[in-house]
Amino acid sequence: MSDSQIKEVLENAKTIAVVGLASSPLRPSYGVSAYMQQQGYRIIPVNPTISDALGEKAYASLRDIPKDIKIDIVDVFRRPDAVPDVVDEVLELNLPMLWLQETVVHEAAAEKARKAGVFVVMDKCILKEHRRLVR
Repeated sequence: MSDSQIKEVLENAKTIAVVGLASSPLRPSYGVSAYMQQQGYRIIPVNPTISDALGEKAYASLRDIPKDIKIDIVDVFRRPDAVPDVVDEVLELNLPMLWLQETVVHEAAAEKARKAGVFVVMDKCILKEHRRLVR
């Protein structure tokens, strides 16, 4: 994705499902998500091991998020080996955008998502890109 495409996505998105969001403020996923929340995005935590984070109820998987919540971006803070399962959920739910954070690289899963029409950003921090392109 080009900078202009990423900027457009970030300017138009409202809700970000964060797969692997931790409830600990010491974790990168928490800090990045808190920043994005402060920028006006709704953050939906996706983590089966927590009940909530950043004032929002957590869901065990993307499939468990109520259908009336429109997800604009799926932001992934998981090990690369977890990405294929996340991609399968993204495709099943027909979600438009997959964002794989820094060091989260899985070429085959990203290509599968792209071929299905999903916008994919890989190995980039959404906070850094927001600061660089939007703020």
